[in-house]
Amino acid sequence: MGTFYAKCKIENPVDRTRAVLLQKLLVDTGSEFTWVPEKSLERIGIRREKKDVSFILANGEQVTRSVGFAIIRLDTYFTIDEVVFAEPGDLTLLGARTLEGLNLTIDPGRRRLVAAGPLPAASPTSPRLTSALHPACKKPRAGERRR
Repeated sequence: MGTFYAKCKIENPVDRTRAVLLQKLLVDTGSEFTWVPEKSLERIGIRREKKDVSFILANGEQVTRSVGFAIIRLDTYFTIDEVVFAEPGDLTLLGARTLEGLNLTIDPGRRRLVAAGPLPAASPTSPRLTSALHPACKKPRAGERRR
């Protein structure tokens, strides 16, 4: 498939006027999290909510990093997600969880992000599933009285 990059705006969820534009994030579905340079996150006031979170890098090295919450915008799409405070030498990545939150998927032929389409949702359409989820809706059997 090859690699490609995306441009994203990262916002502080508490004060959306504090934001940074990242010109080049590597789109990486192999990474669960989005990795943003720690200086960028600190500049817009993103707090370190989780400290010393362990990660395994693509080269097998284990590292610990801090994680915070941010709004990620890409064109007209946006989501709130956990972001890793990337240290110098770390890659800047747009991870799988953020892509899912943005409801975007990869078009490998054109090497770009595209809308993933309607979001799946459960629909209890079968009578058996409906009665399992909502016992009050259960029809009484022959000879059985309703409670």
